[in-house]
Amino acid sequence: MAEEMLTLEKFEEASETVKKVTQETKLVYSDYFSAATGNKVYLKPENMQFTGAYKLRGAYYKISTLTEEERSRGLITASAGNHAQGVAYAAQCYGAKAVIVMPTTTPLIKVERTKSYGAEVVLYGNVYDEACAKAYELADEYGYTFIHPFDDLTVATGQGTIAMEIVKELPLVDYILVPIGGGGLATGVSTLAKLLKPNVKVIGVEPAGAACMKASIEKGEVTTVSPVSTIADGTAVQTPGSKIFPYICKNIDEIITVEDDELIVSFLDMVENHKMVVENSGLLTVAALKHLNVKGKKVVSILSGGNMDVITMASVVQNGLIQRDRIFTVSVLLPDKPGELVRVSQVIAEEKGNVIKLDHNQFFSINRNAAVELRITMEAFGTDHKNQIIRALEQAGYAPKLVRPNL
Repeated sequence: MAEEMLTLEKFEEASETVKKVTQETKLVYSDYFSAATGNKVYLKPENMQFTGAYKLRGAYYKISTLTEEERSRGLITASAGNHAQGVAYAAQCYGAKAVIVMPTTTPLIKVERTKSYGAEVVLYGNVYDEACAKAYELADEYGYTFIHPFDDLTVATGQGTIAMEIVKELPLVDYILVPIGGGGLATGVSTLAKLLKPNVKVIGVEPAGAACMKASIEKGEVTTVSPVSTIADGTAVQTPGSKIFPYICKNIDEIITVEDDELIVSFLDMVENHKMVVENSGLLTVAALKHLNVKGKKVVSILSGGNMDVITMASVVQNGLIQRDRIFTVSVLLPDKPGELVRVSQVIAEEKGNVIKLDHNQFFSINRNAAVELRITMEAFGTDHKNQIIRALEQAGYAPKLVRPNL
């Protein structure tokens, strides 16, 4: 079966099959990222798919190739969320039972949406790999048909249909950036992209805290990294797929790793400039744009998904504003007497700073007349404005010290 997959014929078949359940995700040209990088940057918004991610492609195509007997036994998979929803939805389309094992750390929105498609959800383990081991155990116990989220060439063929759409819409594409967790998406996209356009460069992007594919390529064999630690939960994989690994080695031109802090800033960029919510794993290719050492090229960033719960979103926004110096906190010491708070506030107001929180600590010193501590959290327009406010406080006779905001 394996040798029949990842051929142009199978990719064409998969492309026609997935049209039954996918929405058209036309490329979005980004003025903002193009100007920032000196390239012509296009976004492939798979976050706009019905299930919120590209995973529906591989899941639906895989299930379409199963026999009635295989589907009737029930389907099982392990997933941090997006493949879970893809399998659950595809199983519902075929009237098959679906059991999904998800890590206990999976965002609530992904758990609830998976259940909404009629799947039975089992929460187990802290990372994908532990959930996957449990899913295999249940498959053996109950005879379920296992649908692997990435180490399956049929699934990878379904994911690769993204490349078909990219090349058709942008025939002169020079670079395609693709997120890597276990490697299924990168396998399908890179293999088909090279079949259609041999000179295209396909760059894989991993979170620095879970760079199992980069480690595997450097070692020349599938390698486990432990522990994994990243806010990009959809790509928090310890061990890449062994079946797809040879295709990655052959067709991926380079792997870029991205720190979590870069994803936080990229989230703000996407919301403010494109009005799109993209989950952290989907932002890997956006954060990687500035690591490309090229100019004047046509670059496509695949936004793999947009399933982010509101609590995570709030945390990312807050931390992003802090990183961009649009929220900051200073500590100043002042005598504990009437009028001092007004005086400090007036200095900040004159510089158009917006105070959002005050912490007044009268017990900072035994001698309250000598000094009390005032922590001021405020909004600014960015780094230059923040520095302008700090200089004004210094000139007014205060000695402001920057401290971590506690919102």
